[in-house]
Amino acid sequence: MQLVKDALECKLELGQFAYIAPLLKQAKRNVWRRLKARLEPLILSGMVEVNESELTVTIRHNKAAISLYGADNPDSLRGIHLDGVVLDEVAQMEPELWDEVVRPTLADRKGWAVFIGTVKGVDLFRDVYERGRKLEAHERGEWHVSSWTCYETDALDADEIESMKAEMSEAAFRREMLNDWDVQGNDQLLSVTDVRQAQERVYTRKDIEHSPVILGVDPARFGDDRSVIVRRQGLQVFEPYIYRGVDNMTLASTVANLMEQYKPSAVFVDAGAGAGVIDRLRQLGHTIIEVPFGGRADDAKLFNNHRTEMWFRMRDWVLAGGALPTDTSLAMELATPTYAYDKQERRKLESKDEIKKRLPKAGSPDIADALAVTFSSVVSGNEDVYADLPVEPVTLVRTRDYDPYARYRNIRRGFRR
Repeated sequence: MQLVKDALECKLELGQFAYIAPLLKQAKRNVWRRLKARLEPLILSGMVEVNESELTVTIRHNKAAISLYGADNPDSLRGIHLDGVVLDEVAQMEPELWDEVVRPTLADRKGWAVFIGTVKGVDLFRDVYERGRKLEAHERGEWHVSSWTCYETDALDADEIESMKAEMSEAAFRREMLNDWDVQGNDQLLSVTDVRQAQERVYTRKDIEHSPVILGVDPARFGDDRSVIVRRQGLQVFEPYIYRGVDNMTLASTVANLMEQYKPSAVFVDAGAGAGVIDRLRQLGHTIIEVPFGGRADDAKLFNNHRTEMWFRMRDWVLAGGALPTDTSLAMELATPTYAYDKQERRKLESKDEIKKRLPKAGSPDIADALAVTFSSVVSGNEDVYADLPVEPVTLVRTRDYDPYARYRNIRRGFRR
């Protein structure tokens, strides 16, 4: 109705409005008939033109149009201008969709955006929700944030709500019906809260300068997988280097350049798809530690393989005060995996294929794997950095005059409409 109202009242030349669902099929199935039903009197009187193939309605008196799009084809939105847009079920959309695709379409005419959805975890919806809350709190009038539980909307019958509450798990009910982002399943490796707190921590150069620098490399396997390089120093992880479509020689050259720049104490490379990268780096004279994710765990009584062991070491590091970059994709990858126990009562991390099914567009946890590989083995001095710190992470937030990430924070906060 907001789209219809603004399109009818639009005084700008060739006004353009959009409704975006996670999939174009969803937009057509859920909204197209409803949109035409709302406009039926104007359609019958010839005041509104309907284009079935383009899923667009055009108001004849001012030429303003409302179109339906799917977030599964972001390129269809590039190069257009929008005066208003509704993004529905935002939690199911790619993290880059807003910043890289939709936001630029609103810039020319200072258009508006409405984000609608149900909470899931660390994703685009959570990202814009937190942005809006922070800016609204600072009296930035460009944002307004509201959250309603099932008890506040009058959309569902009270008896039906109680029936759902009785049938659903407590975690599912709190997420779906109460908008609780911080719900953690019993089998979840890291909670949304754990990851968010880690992303809010910042350490100064002085805090970490005596800790060894470690590089973790996760070469792409196939398809849409990314090659990722992560740099970690003590309790601080820096912005990851992410590449698509690079060959082994190019990736090896990039790793070599970073080794020259940062002088790491250790470089760990996933051996599963990194044989070519490892061979090339060794040919160049570098010392590389290859890591078999499916290999035997150092503590084979507790973990079913080395991959599980590395992820649990990474979890312990996060809970002990580790600081993560504010990367939405990394946050999603860390807060998604679950674990179970095998027949020998050893911890067993969820398979990569199962994790991919729950990440947007069946994405792969490449960034998280690159971080996990930095915990393959203890690097001299590393354990002393955080072993004695308290487990409660919120107490480790430090306020200092120097913020090494100020530049990146300013970039991320450069626009908020």
